[in-house]
Amino acid sequence: MEGSIMADLRASGLGGVPKGATADRPSSPSIGDVFYNGTLGYQEVYSPFGWFPLNPIVSAAPTSVVGTNVGTSRAYNNGAVSVAFTPNTAGGVPTSFNVTASTGQTGSGTTSPIVLTGIASAATPTFTVTATNNYGTSSASSASSAVTVTTVPQAPSISAASGNALATITITPGNNGGSSVTQYTITSNPTTTTQTTSNTTYTFTGLTNGTTYTFTATATNANGISTASSASNSVTPADAMPLSMNALVIAGGGACVNNDASGGGGGAGGVLLHNLTLLTNNAYTVVVGGGGAGGSYPSNMEISNGTNSYITGSGVSITQSVGGGYGAQTDQVGGNGGSGGGNGGRQPGTPGQPTSGQGNAGGIGNQNSYPYIGAGGGGGAGGAGSPASSGGHGGAATSTYSTWASHTSSGVSGAYAGGGGGGSWYGQTPGNGGGGGAGNGINDGNGQAGSANTGSGAGGGNRGASNGAGGSGIIILRYTGSINAVSTTGSPSRYETGGYTYYKFNNTGSITF
Repeated sequence: MEGSIMADLRASGLGGVPKGATADRPSSPSIGDVFYNGTLGYQEVYSPFGWFPLNPIVSAAPTSVVGTNVGTSRAYNNGAVSVAFTPNTAGGVPTSFNVTASTGQTGSGTTSPIVLTGIASAATPTFTVTATNNYGTSSASSASSAVTVTTVPQAPSISAASGNALATITITPGNNGGSSVTQYTITSNPTTTTQTTSNTTYTFTGLTNGTTYTFTATATNANGISTASSASNSVTPADAMPLSMNALVIAGGGACVNNDASGGGGGAGGVLLHNLTLLTNNAYTVVVGGGGAGGSYPSNMEISNGTNSYITGSGVSITQSVGGGYGAQTDQVGGNGGSGGGNGGRQPGTPGQPTSGQGNAGGIGNQNSYPYIGAGGGGGAGGAGSPASSGGHGGAATSTYSTWASHTSSGVSGAYAGGGGGGSWYGQTPGNGGGGGAGNGINDGNGQAGSANTGSGAGGGNRGASNGAGGSGIIILRYTGSINAVSTTGSPSRYETGGYTYYKFNNTGSITF
C-alpha cells in the first residue's frame, strides 16, 4: 500500500534468516529461531539458555558457581550440596553440565542447579562446573567458595552404671555432623520412658530395682536425629546398701630445688583415720590434694600453698588440712602454711595453725648461719615437725595408724604424718628436701633424710618434684573383707591383705561400689 511503513525484515541472504544488530533480536523468540547477528558477526540460535552461536563450536565454561548446603534429614556422612551456575553464552549451545567437588564427588544434569550427594559430614569442599555439547567439553569454571557440609550427627556411644531405681548414663559423643548437637534422647530396654538431656552424663530415673536394663541413645542437631547407638552394658538397679569403710589421707613429701637460691614446697598434709558409711550404687568423688609450690628467685611473694584432699558424695564429706606451705628464697621470709603448713627461708614465715586431728606445722630451716639453707613449708599430722639445717622434718605420726602398717608391703608408704619442708640453696651445696613423717608413732619420720633433688624423704606419700613443688597426698579407702568396686576413675590400685580390701588413689578420681 502506497505511503505505508513496513519493518525492515530483509533476509540475510542465508536462506531468509532475519538479520540485524544485537538489539534487533526478536523480542519473543521461540526455541530454534535463528538470527544473523551483525554486531557479533555470526548466526545465533535461540535455546533454553538464551541466544547462542549457531556455529559448530564447544561451549564456554559456566560462570557464577555457588554451592548451598542441603543438611535437613541427610544421613551422617551422606551430605548434599546444591550447586548453581550460569551457562556462558560466549560459546556453543551446551547440552549438559558436569559438577565436580574438591572432595571427589561428581554429578551431571541439563539445567542449574545440580545436587551432589555422598559428601562427608563437616567437609568443606569447593565446586567447579564444565559444559558439554556435540563438539566437546568446556574448560572448568572458577571454583566456588567452600561450603560446610552438614548432616544429622553420628550415633553416640553409651555406658551405664546402676543406682537405686536409676542408672547413671555416660554418653560419648560422635561427630556432630557439622552442626552442634542440641540434645540426646535415651531409651531403656525394657522400655520405661524415653528421656532427653543436653548433657553427656544423665541420671535415668523411674527404673525397677531387680530388673536388668540396657540403654541406647540418639543425638539431635538442626538437621535431624542420628541413628541409635549400640546398646550399653547391662545394669540391674538395686536398693542402696550401706558399707562401713575407713579413709586415710597420707601426706606428701617435701621438695628441694637444686642449684638455686629458692625453697622447695612442703608436701600435702594428712588427716587422721576417718570412719565412713558409703552407699552402694552411688558415685563418690575422691580428690587428691597437692603440695605447696617451690620458692622462686628473686621473689616468691605470689606463690600459693597446696590444695585440699577430700571425699564427697551421698552425705560423705571429709577434708584434709591444706597442703604444705610454699618454699622461700633463702634471704626472704618463708612461706606461710595451711593447717599442715610450715615455714622456711632466712627468716621464718608464719606456720599454719594446727587443725584438731589433722596437722601441725612443719619444721623450719637454718636461720642463723651462712649459707642460710631454709626449709619450705611442711605438711602436718599428729605432731609438730622439727627444725633442721637442710630441710624441715615432717610432723610425727601417732599410733592410730599402726593397724595400717601392712600398707608398706603393698607399695604404700607407712608415713601418715606431714611432708617435710624442701631445702633451699644458697652457696655451694643444695639443701636436702624433707621427707614425710613416718607412721610408727615414735619419731618425726626422719624428714632430714630426703634426697637432695627430689625430697622423697624416709616416709612420704608422693615425693616432691625436682621443680620445687611439694608432693601430693594419697587417699586410701579400706573395707573389712573382700569387695570389688563397680566402677572407678583416676586409676586407683586395688589390693587385699590382712583381711582388708584397699583402694589407693594417687590421683583424683571416683569410685562406686
